Amino acid sequence: MTDAAPLRRILVLAGDFVEDYELMVPVQALEMIGCQVDVVCPEKSSGDQIRTSVHDFEGDQTYTEKRGHNFTLNADFETVDPAGYDALLVPGGRAPEYIRLNARVLEIVRAFDADSRPIAAVCHGLQVLAAAGILTGRRCTAYPACGPEITLAGGEYVEVAIDAVHVDGHLVTAPAWPAQPRWLAAFIDPLGIRIS
Repeated sequence: MTDAAPLRRILVLAGDFVEDYELMVPVQALEMIGCQVDVVCPEKSSGDQIRTSVHDFEGDQTYTEKRGHNFTLNADFETVDPAGYDALLVPGGRAPEYIRLNARVLEIVRAFDADSRPIAAVCHGLQVLAAAGILTGRRCTAYPACGPEITLAGGEYVEVAIDAVHVDGHLVTAPAWPAQPRWLAAFIDPLGIRIS
């Protein structure tokens, strides 16, 4: 049960082949506790679908990738107003490597950062934050292969366990989906949401 609090609006930036668990689980968990969660994708509208991929850790040098589910978007990218949201969430997977090329995606990230609203990014989601130029002087974590991008963007990569979270001000970051319980708990804390 959550403590009574005003409805919180969360914006999620996604795209085709976003990591399935890093999209589906946060959206469902945040909706369960009473948040309004709007998921958008460049060049797509409400009702359009994106495909997801499932990444797993099976003892190889890097993660494996499998086809996930279809996810139906519930908001329009072109008309979404970041000013109407309390927080931003950026899941990982393949989507960050190309949605970061969209100028409006970067503008949206910068708008949340300028107001110090909570920004949660997991795994390769940090690629979007790096491209937006908001990591200078900040410490964050990500999937280890994204560590050099954080450093090149002026941030400090923090190595943590795969199920851990790192918080630096309003940035809440984690290396991959095994961290979601801690990552989501740290993300909702500054929104004033308490779960008993």
